[in-house]
Amino acid sequence: MTEFIIEELNQFDEEHFVDTLDDVYEESPWVAKQVASERPFDSREDLRATMESVVNEASRDRKLELLRAHPDLGEQTEMTEASQEEQSSAGLDELQPEQYKAFQQLNETYRETFGFPFIMAVKGKSPDEIQTAMENRINNSESDEFRTALGQVHEIARLRLEDRITQ
Repeated sequence: MTEFIIEELNQFDEEHFVDTLDDVYEESPWVAKQVASERPFDSREDLRATMESVVNEASRDRKLELLRAHPDLGEQTEMTEASQEEQSSAGLDELQPEQYKAFQQLNETYRETFGFPFIMAVKGKSPDEIQTAMENRINNSESDEFRTALGQVHEIARLRLEDRITQ
């Protein structure tokens, strides 16, 4: 993945800016489109905070759409390159059959309970840590889990920006 400095991003035309950051928030280029007009950004943190603010100020339906854009963890389905890398870094592409089955069942129960997939910033986590988090969070209230999932989406975005933008 290509790395940029914030000054370079500030100089991109709007289309190139959006293309570069369109998957920071999974399958949600509308976030990058909305922040493009806020340039110039002073730092990666300034950009991150602006993107987070755009998401936080979005309607509940738009946030739900964003949550639903995320793939199930441990699933062997088509997903963005960033999601593939993140899940691979956590070993989710190498689950043993028994653990894969457990992830499938947890994903299904979670999605039925909350109406969106289980979301966790998995970079640097182990499959066991992720499974434990899934088992614990399935007992949250819908409103608590919506906030938790959105917080995890922001953490994923922060990590993706750190991978793309050097200080």
